[in-house]
Amino acid sequence: MSEQAKETTIFQIADQFIALANELSSKEQDVGKVGTALRFAAARFNAFEASLKSADLKAEKNNALEWFSKEYHDMLNDNLDDHIDNPPVVQTEPVQDDAVKVFKG
Repeated sequence: MSEQAKETTIFQIADQFIALANELSSKEQDVGKVGTALRFAAARFNAFEASLKSADLKAEKNNALEWFSKEYHDMLNDNLDDHIDNPPVVQTEPVQDDAVKVFKG
């Protein structure tokens, strides 16, 4: 097996985060709370990533914000389209949480 075939893909790593998020959502009974925590964790880790990749983060901050925001926007857009085309089998009522925005049509 080649080294490339052995390498963990971003999708495999993402699946591990999603499995943990699903476990926490079940435990907390609050998908919104877990989603907010996951976004915060992603923002914190992405800021760390940017700081490691930047020679002058203060000067490059706006470029980093633009790049990470576009990446997230594109990924979220693709996944929203996937859920539109393949809705979840079991839908539950959104949990009311003042700290989390609930989207209504």
